[in-house]
Amino acid sequence: MYITPEQVTSANKAGVEAILALATSQFAAFERLSTLNFNAAKAAFEEGLGRAKSLLDAKDPQEYFNANSIASQPALEKLIAYSRSVYEVAAQAQGEAAKFVEERAEEFTKSLVAVLDKASKSAPAGSDVAIAA
Repeated sequence: MYITPEQVTSANKAGVEAILALATSQFAAFERLSTLNFNAAKAAFEEGLGRAKSLLDAKDPQEYFNANSIASQPALEKLIAYSRSVYEVAAQAQGEAAKFVEERAEEFTKSLVAVLDKASKSAPAGSDVAIAA
């Protein structure tokens, strides 16, 4: 029941590779979220400029209020679409993290069972009660 240096090295390498894969997927999610935020900010800025120009061009109060109310509905729809996009990115990132944790837990369980089986096979005679526990 001895653990060889090669086994330790192999386990460490697999662990590092798994963590790097998780970090890569989370960084990709962060990149998607950053792009989404940048595009939303850029669109809001451009719409704000257009809205300000249309309000400055208003000739009377009625035209001013009409321009203001016309711009409100698309802004609300864009906000809802943005919220959905953020939710999708977050849900995908959370799903990838959950998958990672499930895979690691499964591997840990298999490793633990293998170690216990190996320990039970190499246990000295008369230790059946302790192994069964």
